[in-house]
Formats: sequence, C-alpha cells, structure tokens
Amino acid sequence: MKNPALLTVVSERRQEREPFTGKDDLLRFLELDGSRAPYGLLDKASFPLLVPKSFAFRMRKRDWFDPLLLQVLPRIEENVEREGFVDDPVHDIDAAVTPGVLQKYHGRALILASNICSLRCRYCFRRGKGLPACGAPEALEEAVALIKRNGSLHEVILSGGDPLCLAPDMLDRLARLLAAISHVKTIRLHTRLPVADPGRVGRHLSTIAFLSGVKNCVVVIHANHAAELEGDCPAALSGLRSAGSLLLNQSVLLHDVNDRADRLAELSGALLDNGVLPYYLHQLDRVRGAWHFEIGVERGRKLMGELRRRLPGYALPRYVREIAGEQAKMPL
Repeated sequence: MKNPALLTVVSERRQEREPFTGKDDLLRFLELDGSRAPYGLLDKASFPLLVPKSFAFRMRKRDWFDPLLLQVLPRIEENVEREGFVDDPVHDIDAAVTPGVLQKYHGRALILASNICSLRCRYCFRRGKGLPACGAPEALEEAVALIKRNGSLHEVILSGGDPLCLAPDMLDRLARLLAAISHVKTIRLHTRLPVADPGRVGRHLSTIAFLSGVKNCVVVIHANHAAELEGDCPAALSGLRSAGSLLLNQSVLLHDVNDRADRLAELSGALLDNGVLPYYLHQLDRVRGAWHFEIGVERGRKLMGELRRRLPGYALPRYVREIAGEQAKMPL
C-alpha cells in the first residue's frame, strides 16, 4: 500500500521545483494584487510566462517595480505595435546556413542547440516565431558535420533557447562531437540557466569540465541586475569556474531594470565578486512586443560615460548593438 504521507511530501517537493507558468500564481507568491497593478497586465500572452521558483525567490515582495519581475511579467504594451519592432530584428533567419545553424561572423558558427529556455524574458530577441533549433540528435549531428566540413570555422557558439536546457547526455554527445573537430579551437555556451535556475547547472558540470580540458571553453551568462546574482546563483557560478570555463556576462539595457549608473555599477561589482567578467551591454534588439523596454542610444552613452568615471576598465562592459548584415557587433 502506498504511504499517503510520503506521497504528499513528494508532491509538495515537486511543486516547490516547478516554475511559475501563470501570472496570478506569481503575483500571489509576491503578495501583489493584480487588480491594483500600476500598469496594464496581459491575461493571455502569446509568449507565455515561465519563471523558475529560484528566480522568483530573488524578487522583492510587494514591489511592482522589482527589476527582476519587470523582466518576466507580461504587460499590455506587448500587444501595441510600434514601427521598427519586428519578429526577427537581427535577421537570424537570413543567417541560417542549415536549420539550426547560423553563420554571421567570420570564423564562427552558432548552433541553436535547443528551443527551450528555463526563463522567458519579455524582451528576448528570439521570442518571435520561425527559427528552428536543432533539437533532435540527428539534427545536431548534421550541424556538427557541416562544421567539420568547413575548415574556416574556429569557434562554435551553442545558443538557443538555452543549450544547458538540453538533456545531459545530449549536451555531452554534442560537446564530444565538436571537441573532435581539430580546426575548432573554442566552444562557447550562451546560457541564462546559471542565473535563472542555478540548481540545474550541476548536471552539466562534467561536460563543461571535459570541454575545458580539450578546448577553450567560454560560458557567457546573462544577468541584467545585481539581484539576479543572489540566492543559489553564486554556487552555480562557482561550479562552472571550478570546471575550468572562462565566465563572461552579457546584459541588455532595459528601461526601469538597469538604466541607472548605480545599478550597472552594482552589477559589474557583483559579477566580479563571482568571477565573471562584464562582456557586453546590448542595446535592445527591436523585437515585436518589447518596445517598452527600449532606452535611447544617447542615454546609453551617457550611462557608459558615468560608468567609466566609477569603474576600472576591466569592469566595463562594451556597449554594443547588433545590426543585421554587419560583420561584428557595432560599438556604441
């Protein structure tokens, strides 16, 4: 006979791990009354809400303007069309050389290893439809074969979605296939998982350690605010460092989230405290539904000027914008 008490404990622990997928549940957790929101909320968003419990625990309760909450909460502005905001703002579709593989810059190829993320950021430049990921093992092996045939490729970037959302055996298989290609010198992983859901990073550390032993292994995380680096995030970052990877961070300049010099300086300090170098501060990619996050370039330049007066050079991210068709990120 099954033990009812044990089943209850198992069920409660599963619920503790499951992410928030509904706006009302998230607001209830944060002790916020949706009927009193200071901005309009979307009840049914075409880009569904997904927030891991760990990320939600780092939000301030009873604060509608918490910088982490603003990144994930669907708002009615998303349904307002604005000129210049499109589904594929950086022309990823045009850069696809085969389904799931992009090549924009000399010597580098990007594999969309997964179309799954642990956290859905409302400003994500890939929130639009139409860009397939490799996903299945056969597609990943086809992507590797393409890279193997092209001797000009020296770096492979694993992105998505999030490559760390792949099953551990699939990511390990992909890593070992890429590591066997002699002309590939660097493998870079772009991931939000160490910040969004740090407890899931440990299952991939053996793969990261393997890559670090045979190639230059770079892990680029994504944090926009110092509060994102609290809770269980430092332990995940420590694990990645111990596995031998170089850790970099990229951020997006976002209205009401990090568009103040003190917040950007605190972020750089928190990153360095965790062994992560500030890498890029991106001007927002103008994806449909994200116009309310945009900060003007001149304001961004002023913020960077303030940061230069506060921080040493190694703590300054590069302020850049991606322009479709250009051969590199454009410094601003």
